[in-house]
Amino acid sequence: MPGQRSSAVPLAWAYALLIGYASLYPFGPWRWPPGVELTDLMQLPWPRWRDRFDEVANLLGYLPLGLLVYGAAVRSGARAWLAALLGLMLPAGLSFGMELTQNFLASRVPSLRDWVLNAGGGAIGVALGALGQRLGLDRRWQRTRQRWFVQQSAGAIALLLLWPVGLLFPQPLPLGVGQVGDELRQFALAALADTPWEPEAADWLETTSAAQAPLSPLHEGSAIALGLLGPCLVAYAITARGWRRVVLALGATALAFSATTLSTTLNFGPDHALTWLTPTSLAALGWGLGLALLCSLAGRRLAAALGLMALTALVALVAQAPSDPYFAASLQAWEQGRFIRFHGLARWIGWLWPYLAMLWLLSRLTAREADPA
Repeated sequence: MPGQRSSAVPLAWAYALLIGYASLYPFGPWRWPPGVELTDLMQLPWPRWRDRFDEVANLLGYLPLGLLVYGAAVRSGARAWLAALLGLMLPAGLSFGMELTQNFLASRVPSLRDWVLNAGGGAIGVALGALGQRLGLDRRWQRTRQRWFVQQSAGAIALLLLWPVGLLFPQPLPLGVGQVGDELRQFALAALADTPWEPEAADWLETTSAAQAPLSPLHEGSAIALGLLGPCLVAYAITARGWRRVVLALGATALAFSATTLSTTLNFGPDHALTWLTPTSLAALGWGLGLALLCSLAGRRLAAALGLMALTALVALVAQAPSDPYFAASLQAWEQGRFIRFHGLARWIGWLWPYLAMLWLLSRLTAREADPA
């Protein structure tokens, strides 16, 4: 029904923020563009060089944003023409702002062609959204959503849709999302640079990092199992007990397998696509699926509590997992190669997903809502 909160709203906000991250990475060094007057900044140059991959990435990168803005506006009760206008203007405006800001980044080059492609991608997304509405796909989705999930499920659905994207970024172990320790250490070192506390902080932080030992097979398997169990429990928190939970658990397992295999393929090539599937990880997937099926009998509030505990244990185990040379090499490929177009999206989701999921589960536990039988 119009006015009901749609999962497209948080997804559109998240996607816009991640576009900003990818467009401005690596956030320095900042400088005033040499030989450019203030009045000339608004005039984006048309580059002479062409990169087919870059053009396709710029076109497709903004397509989901146009689709999400259109869908969010329609689901919020806006008329189709107003939703289309917002879907055209907001992606184009965001892209223009990002291109202008790139003038001040030494490592980025603003481009009028990029803006045209970004705006065109947003327009294609709007056209696809309007076509889906014309065909009644939005109404079918709403009927399906009402049958499968409770009314206040927009945040959880957005989290579940983002989870496999976070798995595409190289992780220290399969399904091991949420490892932000190294980044926090680097941030702390940068913040304390040129201060009296820099030597002590460097010694302590480097010692902490170097002290990490490889996880035992039991700890590694537990982390992988929890990495599968956590999203299942998030889904259970918005789903009534029954066969639908079994379908969701099996679907989460298939998504975890597919996303991890694709990530390994992107990092190390098709010949090594299944190298992540060791005896430990294979057994852990079975444990995680078995626990998910067992927990499918729990009520929604109990599922939220179990999910909060599972994700807390996951991030605690993943924080102890050291990176290896192959993991570091794959990170370098993402940060310096063509994966930089997808870098911001997958990286931030992989870092923040369990923490956002824990906040959402905590909100469910504190909400005054009856748990149906």
